[in-house]
Formats: sequence, structure tokens, C-alpha cells
Amino acid sequence: MKNIFKSIAIASIAVIGLSNSSFAQATATASASANIITPISIAKTVDMNFGNVAVSATIAGTAVLAPAGTRTTGGAGGVTLPATTGTVSAASFDVTGQASYTYAITLPSSTTITDGSSHTMTVDNFTSVPATTGTLSGSGTQTLNVGATLNVSAGQASGTYTNATGVPVTVNYN
Repeated sequence: MKNIFKSIAIASIAVIGLSNSSFAQATATASASANIITPISIAKTVDMNFGNVAVSATIAGTAVLAPAGTRTTGGAGGVTLPATTGTVSAASFDVTGQASYTYAITLPSSTTITDGSSHTMTVDNFTSVPATTGTLSGSGTQTLNVGATLNVSAGQASGTYTNATGVPVTVNYN
């Protein structure tokens, strides 16, 4: 009988010990959710074109195309802009995405254009409007215009210069 009471006492202590440990832990749950936004995209609407540029036989110079599509000259004065301008246009892009979101703009550092032969010119100092950060409208759109500087060598060979790779402009949500 003494062993029975001893066994009941040990069993009671074990049950009490287990019941205390079950009160020592608690569980809660949280829900998971996500809001998928409209992907940002960019599409070219107008190519960059510096138009007609005249060059000195002995002095290098630059033609600067503003994002607004206007041109000026720079450098040592070796470039003039004829009255017959040809097609002059800043590059233009449509940016679309989530309404009212901001985005970062990354412009190339430089690109090379060629006449299809061995003659090249460098295009650099890219600028844009908006400059480094854009904000999409309430309908999720914005126009991005890009200008640059055309570096013309003294005695640059005449011809139509283009580049095969284009001018890459990248946009990313902030």
C-alpha cells in the first residue's frame, strides 16, 4: 500500500510538472500580405538628333543639345550651327508605372557614333528633364527628355553618324 501511495504521489508530481510547463508557452499568429504595384517601364518616343553641324578644318568643338531640344555650340569654337538645321530633337521617353511614385534616372556616361566607316564622334555629358528623380503623375505617366554634348574633331569627315547600340536610359522606383 505504501508503494501505491508512493506511485500516486510521483504521478501527481509529474502531472503537475507537465501542466506548469504547458502554461509557460503561448502561440500567436500573424497574417502575411503583399501589394503588387504596376511595374515601371520606359519607351522611346523620339530619337536624339543633333541636326546639321558644320566643323572647322583646324579647330575642334562641341554641339550641345538641351533636353528641351535647343542647340548651342561650345568648346574652342570649331563648330557652327547652320541656318538649315536639319532635324534637331532631344531624345524623349514615356515613363509609366504606379501613380504618384518617384523613380531614379540613370543616363549613360558616353556613347560613340560612327559614319559606318572609320570616322567616329563621342556623345557625352547627358542631361535630362527631370534630372535625377522623376515623379509619375496621378495617372502613372511622365515624359523624360534627354540631351547631350556632341564632341566634333577638327576636320571631322562629313556624313551621317549614328550608333548601333542606342542611348540607354534606365529608370527604377525609389
